[in-house]
Amino acid sequence: QVQLVESGGGSVQAGGSLRLSCAASGYTQYNPCMGWFRQAPGKEREGVATLITHFGATFYADSIKGRFTISQDNAKNTLYLQMNSLKPEDTAVYYCAAGRKSCSSMTASDYNYWGQGTQVTVSS
Repeated sequence: QVQLVESGGGSVQAGGSLRLSCAASGYTQYNPCMGWFRQAPGKEREGVATLITHFGATFYADSIKGRFTISQDNAKNTLYLQMNSLKPEDTAVYYCAAGRKSCSSMTASDYNYWGQGTQVTVSS
């Protein structure tokens, strides 16, 4: 089992920045694929960025490349998502996820463990 707890969401104006954190605990060493997903009202959950915890390799969705950065602090067992140049279309609930199937995957069903989500709202 893996437990994930997100924090850092909030409201910001377009062009602003936020940093999300995801504290992981449990059998994280057996679930080396970690990532951030988001879900806007009426839309499907979509992948934003993923990372291979053992090697640090990162993968990004085209929609956020150059604006968002995924990173980890192994000592704190924490995953981060730095979000810059935020746009109103980035408004969504952001979820942290962990799994072991395919670390480059942006498909939600490939991840076994999920946090409770944190709301990000970007106003124009």
